[in-house]
Amino acid sequence: MTGTGGELGARAARSRALAVLRVRSRALAVALLPAAAEVILLTGAATGQFTGQGWDTARWVVGVLAVLVLLAAGGIALVVARARPAASPTVAVSERSAPDLYRMVRDLADRLDVPAPSAIALTPDCDSWLEDRTHPAHAPPVTRAHDEPVVPGARPERRPVVPAPVLVIGSPFLWWMRVAELRAVLAPVVAGTGPSAQPDIAAARRFVRGLDAAVAVADAPGRGPLTRGVYAALGRVARLLLRGCREHAALMERGVATAAAERAQAVDYGPRIAAQEQVGLAYAGWDRLLTKVALPAWRMGRWPSRLDVGVAAALTELSRRDRLADGFAARLGERPACDLLEEPGVVDEAVSLLTARLFHGGPAESGPSWAPVDWQAYPEEVVDRTWRAEAARLHRVLDSLGVSPSLDPATPDPGGPTLARVLDHLTEPAAGTAPTVPAPTAPLDNEDGEVGEDDEASASTPDGADADPDPATERSALLAAGLSAALAREEREESAVPQGARAQGPDSALWEDGDLPLFPLQPPRTGRELLAAHITAMICCAAVDTAGAAPGLDWLDGPTLLLDGERAADLTPKVLSLIEEGDPVPLRAWLAESGIRPEKPVRLV
Repeated sequence: MTGTGGELGARAARSRALAVLRVRSRALAVALLPAAAEVILLTGAATGQFTGQGWDTARWVVGVLAVLVLLAAGGIALVVARARPAASPTVAVSERSAPDLYRMVRDLADRLDVPAPSAIALTPDCDSWLEDRTHPAHAPPVTRAHDEPVVPGARPERRPVVPAPVLVIGSPFLWWMRVAELRAVLAPVVAGTGPSAQPDIAAARRFVRGLDAAVAVADAPGRGPLTRGVYAALGRVARLLLRGCREHAALMERGVATAAAERAQAVDYGPRIAAQEQVGLAYAGWDRLLTKVALPAWRMGRWPSRLDVGVAAALTELSRRDRLADGFAARLGERPACDLLEEPGVVDEAVSLLTARLFHGGPAESGPSWAPVDWQAYPEEVVDRTWRAEAARLHRVLDSLGVSPSLDPATPDPGGPTLARVLDHLTEPAAGTAPTVPAPTAPLDNEDGEVGEDDEASASTPDGADADPDPATERSALLAAGLSAALAREEREESAVPQGARAQGPDSALWEDGDLPLFPLQPPRTGRELLAAHITAMICCAAVDTAGAAPGLDWLDGPTLLLDGERAADLTPKVLSLIEEGDPVPLRAWLAESGIRPEKPVRLV
């Protein structure tokens, strides 16, 4: 150990590990206490010390109690030992697919004088950590090493070797960071394999993970009344033990982190300071890419197959736009860390599919309604289809409200879906004229894709939000409620369609995928936000069909409209003026300036 701080951290970690193990020992002592009392009573009877009817009754009572306590303790110990601890959803990276990455990590471990991680995996997150997968449900038995000679006819020898923890690396790091930066960031993480090999710390971690897994087993639904009562008792005991060792376990991990950080100071300490800036930048770019770019594609049944390439492009664009990040672009000439992979495209695709499952809940494999999309096809496959789907929904709701189409005999399709119909409906009547809001012509059912009476409640709380307090005219509020109800109904119908048997993806045996998405990205949207998005989509459709515009992709802002090859001006203030005040003048002026014909029908999906 290098440095006084590392030695103190290691000693503190081992001391807290022993405190955790003492909690286990006390629990074992409590379980053995009735059995010990029964042994004393039996010994006293054999020696003639404890005789008489009272002692006989005591021996029977204590004996039965000892048997019951031992059975309960044995059952709890069995569940704690066999329960599968939680593991992070990751994509495994074999040594054959990334020999240079394994070589770098092993060289780093040698310089730190710690055991090398047993394997490497990638996670769709901007973080890196060590994960213990020594549980039999996580790690297969370790057999003969690669360098051992093979004796013909000899049976393979299975050894009870406990592997080192798995190194989990955030996939955005590989595509954005340079090799030297990744090495510097991973040094404190790899240094943590040293304390992990300490027997007391390893035993304490296994005990805590076993208790946590036992609590999860006890809380699992779908059991009968008797079984549920037994598992409820198991859960109470496991939680009691967890409370007893929680503080010690937290201080143990803090000591392990201190020792690892102190040890890692001997390796790449200078570059680590600069590399930490890239960690924060990668997190910002990754979050922006998922919410602005990936989420619209997932909603359309498409999953971008090169998300990590996209985050590198997004951060490069941020470096170009942001003066604070301007210096980061100079480092792009160095070797990227993804070059350490033999086939980075294959790994990126696997991580991208896992990301879609975790953040959106998509299937584990591609299909007709869940297809990959590359960045070149994104504008047509995602942006244009999203606009036309939202425009079609907007006109379906207008039909359900009985809004008359805007007839223009000069167009080839009089009465077709036009932007003018939307503008005319939402335009506030002149002063002194009572606004006429058309009501639904009949109770509308779900089968016709119209707003029904059962959807009124969901219309008032779109996407799980509270009642919409945003300012709006009466007509726009009614239209927003209809859109909210229609979208909620579509989401219910989509969630009711069975996805079939879930295929097992990379490392999927390590985590339960029945409650996907684990980290949903879609925030609750108010009715005004939904209406603004649908009107904007209708404007974009009209621009593409009547003014020669094109759908585009901005790495930081997501779908965008291109007019003459340039990004269109922000439409939000003009659209909000129409929604909140019923004033179409700013929007109509922009349409005229851009050459967009609102009276012409547009193509819908």
